[in-house]
Amino acid sequence: MTDYTIAVLPFVNISADPDNEYFSDGITEEIINALAGIENLRVISRTSSFYFKNKKIALRDIARQLKAGIILEGSVRIAHGMVRIATQLIHADEDVQYWSNSWDRKMENIFEIQDEISVLIAEKIREHFGHFEISDHLVTRQTTSVDAYNYALKAKFHFNKWNPEDVSTAIDLFKKAITLDKNHAESYLGLADAYGFMATTQFMPMQEAWTKASEYTHQAFTLDPENAGVHYQLANLSFFTEADFSAATTHTLKSLQLKPSYPEAQQFMGFLYILSGDMDKARTHLQFALAIDPLNEETLFYQAYYLYRSRRFSEALINLDDRLKKNSKNIPAITIKIYCHLMLQQYEVVLQFLGQLTEDLVIAQEKQGIECLAHILMGNKITAREGLVKLEAEAKNPYSFQAHSYLFLAYLNLDRVDDAFQWLNKAFDLRSAILLLTFSDPLAKNVTTHSDYAVFHKKLYGNTSENQVLQKKKTALLEPAIASHLQQKVFSYIKSDKPYLNPNLSLRSLAEQTEIHPNQLSWLLNEQIGKNYNEFINEYRVEHFKDLALNPENTHISLIGLAFESGFNSKTVFNTFFKKHAGMTPSQFVRKHRSKA
Repeated sequence: MTDYTIAVLPFVNISADPDNEYFSDGITEEIINALAGIENLRVISRTSSFYFKNKKIALRDIARQLKAGIILEGSVRIAHGMVRIATQLIHADEDVQYWSNSWDRKMENIFEIQDEISVLIAEKIREHFGHFEISDHLVTRQTTSVDAYNYALKAKFHFNKWNPEDVSTAIDLFKKAITLDKNHAESYLGLADAYGFMATTQFMPMQEAWTKASEYTHQAFTLDPENAGVHYQLANLSFFTEADFSAATTHTLKSLQLKPSYPEAQQFMGFLYILSGDMDKARTHLQFALAIDPLNEETLFYQAYYLYRSRRFSEALINLDDRLKKNSKNIPAITIKIYCHLMLQQYEVVLQFLGQLTEDLVIAQEKQGIECLAHILMGNKITAREGLVKLEAEAKNPYSFQAHSYLFLAYLNLDRVDDAFQWLNKAFDLRSAILLLTFSDPLAKNVTTHSDYAVFHKKLYGNTSENQVLQKKKTALLEPAIASHLQQKVFSYIKSDKPYLNPNLSLRSLAEQTEIHPNQLSWLLNEQIGKNYNEFINEYRVEHFKDLALNPENTHISLIGLAFESGFNSKTVFNTFFKKHAGMTPSQFVRKHRSKA
């Protein structure tokens, strides 16, 4: 099933009021999140799917860019307290719609609609492509207040614009939602995310913003401890505010257990493994993130960072230059680009590039540290010594984390390894996340030669393998004896009752008729019998069609009429499957066998 990926394109707002766009966007995102919680189903992230919003691009081209085999399209109409949602699933390779449906419900039942849609979509994908387990419910009711939910959707609509003005608007809207429902966990999580954005972009004082982010995250955790987004926020807080690498790893793995197709958590897990030096595991998580979020600039930056940490500096530079073409104010990309040039011994390039950067792109501490490091590497002893004195003075401030980091690198590159570790010992107590980044950086020359290297490595990064207990172990869904019994039960029922003649038969309805759980029936068909549900049922329909078509009494009935009598409800599906199964078209089959008769 991992070969199949679904992209949920932004649902179209067809309401009379164009301002209802926030709602259609919100519904799309909720369905993405619901499907993303299904293990072994890859779901393209919101960021990459929404890249195509309001763009007139052929579905096949969208599918190619996203590497998605399945496309879900939809529309939303709101009127007089009612909501109508229409959806259709499209097989991207064949550009064929193989399922569509619509729902008309009262607005107050919005969560039930989302759950019904998400479960049904997951079931239709499973029927056509292969086994994965589906929970009875994928969406739970967030709040009893529809108004609070609307405020939260509007807040997300603004937050996703990723600029300080809209994020500030989002904060106000999330607070309005909480005023109406003080137990709305998603609004607390939204506030935590918003203040985290303000902290990392420094549009608010970092300490103030992280404090608020921490406060709202823990409130969300109290209300919903099994929320993947909450654990992702806890991972960020553990890393950036507490420098607790082990806790960050634990929360990230928990987040992925709850929501496997979570690109931000996949990225962060890859990032953590990069820092600890486990590059194979890092690559696995980053490749997954790229598969479900291929157009996200943050995902592509993590790819560049992986290349840098793998000492593939020239390749990393190509990637970073692409990132900076898209956004010249991408600060992480600017920093790692400078590091690549330092590692390639292009020191004059670094100094010239630094001179061109404005204060909003490189803070004073960072610039001071990079200049000092560049002069050390160039062998400019006098200038390097002056820079070192300034770094040592700045590093006395317990909150000058950038100075702490560059002082450590400066000592190492001056071959003062003992001084570097003595300083590291002092700085460790300050719980600076910067040290987690710096200790294993390629610029940390000679770091592995010190006798305390292993001690500090474990002290900083812990043992990430201990956290693997959070990951699920794969086991067979049915014991062999039970599987064999149920298999015979299915075959007997198919033979006696011919349920395949019902064009509306689904895996779930067949499961109900045979009194087998849908997850068990799906597993039985795919793993034991070796066919997905669609192949299994349509083969019976094809054989029934053959019997009807070769019966002289049916010569007056068209082939498509016989196909419909055999349980097919689509001419395209019938013709496509028949040719795949029989190796010829239905008309060729009939001509061949009637001529023999």
